[in-house]
Formats: sequence, structure tokens, C-alpha cells
Amino acid sequence: MKLPDDQTGGEENLEQYADRTRKSLIMRLQDWQDQRSWDEFYRTYWRLIYSVALKAGLRQEEAWDVVQETVLSIAKQSRRRMYDPAQGSFKRWLWNMTRWRINDQFRSRKKDTAMPLSGGDSAETDPMEGIPDSNESFERIWEAEWKNNLMKAALERVKMRVSPKQFQIFNCNVVLGMAASEIRERLHVSSAQVYLAKHRVGAVLKKELEYLRQQEREPEQ
Repeated sequence: MKLPDDQTGGEENLEQYADRTRKSLIMRLQDWQDQRSWDEFYRTYWRLIYSVALKAGLRQEEAWDVVQETVLSIAKQSRRRMYDPAQGSFKRWLWNMTRWRINDQFRSRKKDTAMPLSGGDSAETDPMEGIPDSNESFERIWEAEWKNNLMKAALERVKMRVSPKQFQIFNCNVVLGMAASEIRERLHVSSAQVYLAKHRVGAVLKKELEYLRQQEREPEQ
């Protein structure tokens, strides 16, 4: 599969590549139970893992490998109940799992021009230690990526639950910040349609955000 060019391919190409990766990954889990849950897990967190891997200094193809290997690793470990809420937050646990796969990619590079993230596969290592970071704390980057991913994952769920037209109106009005007059002219809709889409889709988005936050508190792993 050809990798999308983040500079020119745009969001649509990235989404298409992610969907092809998802299908390939789920096939690798075909002998395991509850494929639907793993499909949902991938849809929710692939963007977070991918973005963080890029910001850690990996190339695109390496970042996509991190996405797949992180999901596979979590799937294998979940059979042994490796995540214990008493040991810390789900957010921190997921970062640990992601960090270890990022380390694997640095170690697998043939050239030694990049330093790997410090620490091995040990929960005792500070997951924030040694992350490439020139201007700001990587912890803030992780937090920002987490919040950004939450909204995008929720919007993807909303897209599957409302009509394409309503989502288009909502996206233009709320996400892109277009004025109602511009939306009416561009999409050939009425003021009432803009109003209804904003409030109806907004209500669905609120529910999806709460659902995802609940999953973070009580992940089904």
C-alpha cells in the first residue's frame, strides 16, 4: 500500500490509508474473539498513536508500523489482563504501550543516526523520559494529541450515526466555523436546516464524547 503524503495528500488520503490498514490488521486478528471491539479500538486510537510516533521522530512508514504493532501487542497482552487500573490511568498505560513500539522502530533502524527513546520494555521506566523534544514538554504534546484525537474519534462516530447532509452542514458550521449565510449559499440549504443540523448533530457529538471518555475510564480490554 502506498503511504499517504502528509504534506499534499490531505486528511482524506490519510483516512483512506488508515482504513486499509485497519482491514489488514483485523484480518490478522481473525482467530481471536470480539473482533468488533478491536475494530472500534483501532478506529478510536490509531490517529493518536500515529501522530505521537511522528512527533517522536519516526518516519511515516515507521509510524504506521507502530500503530499496527501497538494494537497487536495490546491485543495479545489483554488476554492475560495486563492492564490493571490500580496501577495507573488508561491514558498512561496506552502511552507506555505506544512508547515501547516506538523504541522498537528506533532499534530496528539500520543506521544509528537517531537515538532511541530511553528505557526498555519495563513499566518502571518513566514513559516521558528521553522523548525527542526541542521546544516544549512532550507531556504537553501527548495531552494535546490525546484531546485532539478524542474529538476526531467522536466526529468519526457521529458521521456514522447521522445523515451525510447533516454532518456536512455541522462540519462546515461548527468544525470549520463557516457563517450560516455562506453555508446556505454553498450547500443550497435553508437557515432552518443549518440550525437543526447544528443542534441535532451537536447533541449526538456530546453523547459520543461522553461515551469515549467513559471508555477511557473503563476500557474494554
